[in-house]
Amino acid sequence: MRPLDASGLPDVMDDDWPLDVSGLPDITDDDFSQWRARMARETMMGDEAIALGAVHAGLGGAFAYPGTPSTEIMETLQEFVKRQAEGKLDGVKNAFTAQWCANEKTAYESALGSSFAGKRSMVSMKHVGLNVAADPFINSALIRINGGLVVVVADDPGMHSSQDEQDSRWLADFARVPCFEPADPQQAYDMTREAFELSEKIEAPVMIRITTRLAHSRSLVETSAAKAQGAIQKPKVTKDWILMPANARRRWHEVLGKQPELQAMSSSSSWNPLSLKGEKLGVITTGLARQYWLENADEYAAAKGEIAHLHIGFYPMPEASIRKLYDACDEILVIEEGYPYVERQLRGIVAPGKKIMGKETGEIPYEGELSPDLVRKALGLPERKGLAVKELSPPGRPPQLCMGCPHADSYGALKEALKDYSQHAVLSDIGCYTLGALPPYNAIEATVDMGASIGMARGAASVGLRPTVAVIGDSTFYHSGLSNLIDAVSHNTNMTVLILDNDTTGMTGAQPTILPSSRLEPVLKGVGVHPDHIKVIRAHKNEHEKNVAIIKAELAHEGPSVVVMVRECLEALKKARKA
Repeated sequence: MRPLDASGLPDVMDDDWPLDVSGLPDITDDDFSQWRARMARETMMGDEAIALGAVHAGLGGAFAYPGTPSTEIMETLQEFVKRQAEGKLDGVKNAFTAQWCANEKTAYESALGSSFAGKRSMVSMKHVGLNVAADPFINSALIRINGGLVVVVADDPGMHSSQDEQDSRWLADFARVPCFEPADPQQAYDMTREAFELSEKIEAPVMIRITTRLAHSRSLVETSAAKAQGAIQKPKVTKDWILMPANARRRWHEVLGKQPELQAMSSSSSWNPLSLKGEKLGVITTGLARQYWLENADEYAAAKGEIAHLHIGFYPMPEASIRKLYDACDEILVIEEGYPYVERQLRGIVAPGKKIMGKETGEIPYEGELSPDLVRKALGLPERKGLAVKELSPPGRPPQLCMGCPHADSYGALKEALKDYSQHAVLSDIGCYTLGALPPYNAIEATVDMGASIGMARGAASVGLRPTVAVIGDSTFYHSGLSNLIDAVSHNTNMTVLILDNDTTGMTGAQPTILPSSRLEPVLKGVGVHPDHIKVIRAHKNEHEKNVAIIKAELAHEGPSVVVMVRECLEALKKARKA
């Protein structure tokens, strides 16, 4: 019998070695490799678990645009691509694609094409990215999905790095597509694998909705054997991919016809377990909120008795289970992360009469993230007292540009160029340079959404406000600024665009910009900006006076002009040197 290589075996401590293997049957190399492929444990973040779940489900193509807290999904997949090419990704034999895209819409449409080709496909983005991808997302619910299509959306309660707290479950419901909501990284892995199966079974996209804490929290995840990737195979009936009105009406009717099946599936799903132990209070949890509930459940049971509990990890709403819980209890508490989606839906499922508590009634805060202490308060448990410490008054530390960031030099030149104007507007975009709103720069006046800076500047200029300046990064320009610039060129709008070109998507971790800096000037010429008013300059304090003069000249120009301020992001440079 060969010695047993136990590396990677679960639940075996160093003190257990050497193992006594006498009497055990012979284990061949093939037996052992298959066992390890079937079951292994790894510590990983929720984002990483989703990436690995997709690969183990037989992923063919994955597409994304970076956006916290979803970024690590694609970063993990791209690392897997490297490992797979080197033969170091256990159990995964077929190569797969994992690509950054210009924006979430193009990423979604790429995933649709991959699905059309018969490959299992995934697109990932943050919640506001789904707004950008809403057109293909909503319409894709009406086509007959070929290779399984999984849409991963990372919501950001508390707005750690976002403009709003929107809840993507509403858009899943709007599109009439199923939605998984994992409670921990293990469920994130398992649900991802199941989502591909479900997508192919019902021939529709399937959403996985996660939140910031789940995306970035770590725990042990038990994985299982990878499935082989499917072959290229186009749809048998391509008219189900052509949304002409006649086809779309037929497909919409068919989508609606599937809803009772999905409803029944939800009420019997193992992801929606129901316990009817208690009689007075019934609790409904969703996703990550289950963990906060579990931290307090035993103490509540000891103090006040058992609680009936329904957990929802799969949508549409499990109406049969909800009615059972409602009938068994005197009152209901809904604990969910994000908007009061379940709480509002609940009132349309059960008859009025019993008290339903949650965000809309004030027991759970309407805004921000949940926590065990907030859930504790909602349950009426006493506050946990921490250690008494002397009061501290640390100074505030607002976010700021990195030391030596080229954006600081760009804003310095822009502010000096504008100082002689009594009235002007500087409209910015989403990225590191948004921090130009804060001291010591105080350089920008508006930031709304990706690509809006150029559109807002054009709108202000078109009604007579001058000078107007749009400040946008190179990645954001390609994401959704380019189409607004085309409007400006078409209408010969008197405005200046500053493209802060640091050759990376800096705020989300220095991912590469979709096109290199050398391609930017030809793109600007191609959309019709006059070559004399495309200025490419170096964003550096040593060039300050020259840069100020160039910006001043373009502010005075009648028509659209673009100043590209180029200097590499320091964090991207550090990252490249470590690679």
